[in-house]
Amino acid sequence: MANLQVKGIPESLHRNLRRSAAKRRCTISDIVIAAVERELARSAFRDRLAKRPTTDIGLPAAALLEEERRERDKRLG
Repeated sequence: MANLQVKGIPESLHRNLRRSAAKRRCTISDIVIAAVERELARSAFRDRLAKRPTTDIGLPAAALLEEERRERDKRLG
């Protein structure tokens, strides 16, 4: 398993990491690894999303959403 050293962590961030680790009963390393994994997954998702073709539905999505809300409100009274 590889090691990673991060320098220059602001004291307030380090303090928050220590508190979070204590609260979760885990190590700061556990929290940092989970955060890095989440960020890499988000980045990969954004990359996949950016490669998808765009779809023209004829109207702005906000207009369609507003119409659906009006219809819902009519049904609900």
